[in-house]
Formats: sequence, C-alpha cells, structure tokens
Amino acid sequence: MTEDRVVRDADRPGDAGACAAIYAPYVTDTAISFETVAPSAEEMAQRIERARRTHAWLVLEEAGAVVGYAYAGPFRERAAYRWSCEVSVYLKQDHGRRGGGRLLYDALLERLVERGYRTAAAGMTLPNAASERFHEAMGFEPVGTYRGVGWKHGRWRDVAWAQKALVPSDEGDPAPPS
Repeated sequence: MTEDRVVRDADRPGDAGACAAIYAPYVTDTAISFETVAPSAEEMAQRIERARRTHAWLVLEEAGAVVGYAYAGPFRERAAYRWSCEVSVYLKQDHGRRGGGRLLYDALLERLVERGYRTAAAGMTLPNAASERFHEAMGFEPVGTYRGVGWKHGRWRDVAWAQKALVPSDEGDPAPPS
C-alpha cells in the first residue's frame, strides 16, 4: 500500500454510507448484484456489523476517501460449512484495474485465515469476464455454474462459482472459526 491507499476495518461512522454509495450502481444498473433495491446506509451499517462479528468487512481508502470494500460471510448455514465463507469485493466503478481489489482481497483472506476459515467461495453473475479473471488471478478455481438462477434486467442470469483453499487440507479435527 502507498501512503494514500489504506485497507482498514470498516469501523468509522461514514463507512456504511460510502459502501452503500459504491454498491448502489451495481444494484440499479447491472446484474452483478441480484438485489433490486439498493440498501440504505443504515442497512449497510447492519450488514457491516454482522460481517465484522464473525468474518470481516474491510474498506479501501485512497487519499482519505473510501473507494472500495470487501467482506466475507457464511457460505451456508449448516454446521459442517462453518469453516467456509463467501467473499465479495466492490470498487467504485471508475476505480477498476488499479490493484484495489487485490489489496482488499489480500487483506480479507489473511484476516479469514487468522479467524480459522479454510475455504473461500465467490459467486459471479455471468457474463462478467473481469470478475472471472480477477478471481483466477487471486488463486480461485472455477467449481461450477448455476444456470438461470436469477432474473434481473429482463433475462435469466447464470452464476459461476469459484473457490480458494485458504489453508492446506488435512484430515485433522479443526478448531471452530473465531
């Protein structure tokens, strides 16, 4: 990171509003998010708090302004999945291809390992070649595609899934994530 680029916990009063503003165009103008109504700053604050309790929510600041965020949450609710998580990253739409996504994911994945998570999964609405290339570059491997699982902007959408082992697999009895 440089002096004007900082990845940190989303724990400041303006972070929820900044994240909501970054996310809104993905909701309203693209099929990247399957949400149809952009969450308010208040709803985003609740999401941040939930993620921070068990996983993580990080923001990227450039010159003091939040320009991106990454977070993790439960992969599925069943107990056997508790060592796996789902991850996402969003950047202001004019901030792609500058390394911000990598900075966020590097810090996020490190935090997840520290908390005891073993596998990260990411879903990507198709088509989304940029996200597919990004996740591949971050070491995620494609594991399958759900066909026609979401309806947005007048058509059925596929979702590709990729996963990354955060720690080497073994047969030991792991401690629960913290």
